[in-house]
Amino acid sequence: MFKGMGDMFKQAAEMKSKMAEMQEELAKKQVEASTGGGMVKITANGLNEILHIHIDDELINMQDRAILEDLVAGAVNEAHRKVKDLAQAEMSKLTGGIKIPGLFP
Repeated sequence: MFKGMGDMFKQAAEMKSKMAEMQEELAKKQVEASTGGGMVKITANGLNEILHIHIDDELINMQDRAILEDLVAGAVNEAHRKVKDLAQAEMSKLTGGIKIPGLFP
């Protein structure tokens, strides 16, 4: 019985190590999302950190705060969706395609 538990702990430690490696890899990967025909572009890394926001001069010159706010919110939300998809794809590689409940909503 104790041998089985030892194997289980070893597997858990291996999974933890692989998860840490995956997090490091996600930190290096980037996604880009845009709205308004590319007038707002957001770049985020695989850890869902926003790295860069580009707002086209034409949009700034419009001086329409509501449009700008909507486009930025839309681009950020799209970047978050792309990061989630990226993380799920990486997790699928790690788990061999097995869905683990609770890891990604």
